Amino acid sequence: MFAPTKTWRKWHRKINTNQKRFAVASALAASALPALVMARGHKINATPEIPLVVEDALESIKLTKDAIKFLKAVGAYDDVEKCKNSKKLRAGKGKLRDRRHTMRRGPLIIFAEDQGVSRAFRNLPGVEIASVDSLNLLQLAPGGHLGRFCIWSKAAFEKMADIYGSTKRVSKAKKGYYLPYNIMKNSDITRIINSNEIQSHPKLRAPVKASTKVLRKKNPLKNLGAMIRLNPYALTMRRTELLAQEKRAQQKAAILEAKRKNLEVKQTKAATAKAAAKKAHSKAHKVNGARLISE
Repeated sequence: MFAPTKTWRKWHRKINTNQKRFAVASALAASALPALVMARGHKINATPEIPLVVEDALESIKLTKDAIKFLKAVGAYDDVEKCKNSKKLRAGKGKLRDRRHTMRRGPLIIFAEDQGVSRAFRNLPGVEIASVDSLNLLQLAPGGHLGRFCIWSKAAFEKMADIYGSTKRVSKAKKGYYLPYNIMKNSDITRIINSNEIQSHPKLRAPVKASTKVLRKKNPLKNLGAMIRLNPYALTMRRTELLAQEKRAQQKAAILEAKRKNLEVKQTKAATAKAAAKKAHSKAHKVNGARLISE
């Protein structure tokens, strides 16, 4: 939300009725695939089947303790426990706007007639209730992610045929509505392309097996081999330069050695002269001391 909340803001978007029906039908179809249900994060390892259809006695459950027993019996209570453990404090200013906590979604109970089922399941964390006559897309695909874990009553599941019809049978509840056809019977494109029927078709072009080798461009100024290919005389120049560097190094070493020897000679002479002067000074000091004593 980039601007202040004003009454004239465009809060709603008009969506075609057929598109909304398409979305609901797609969400219902996705809820029947265990892979998509598990991808949403639902815990259905103990569930006997997907979609989970139970007897109509589900609609007459009136107490929450009976609802918990039912969920444990069908292996759906693990999903409720997951929702209960996921409750945490919301980050941000939503805490100030009556949305203090966030929690994952659990099973969706779909019924045909409410004989107390809404009161029984309404207090369980993550569990939601929906009527088959008015399925909510926000419940079937929360956050735009398909694969909600749905628990159907038998009457609600059978009523779906009258509400949405099929690809060949018109709906009884929606005027002139048919379910959309599948665009593809097999959506595995890789398997279709690699099938024997496609690969052996005479119209296919033969596979290109020859691969062109791309040579890596090298900088002649940094790579000697590339420079020699451009200028063969560069090798002779390089060898001459290395010999000249070696000769200069030898000359420099000889000059340093000579300077060190001259310095050692000078230091030796200076030390000898200093020792002689010290000896003469000591001798003169003794003579002067003896003269003073005799006087």
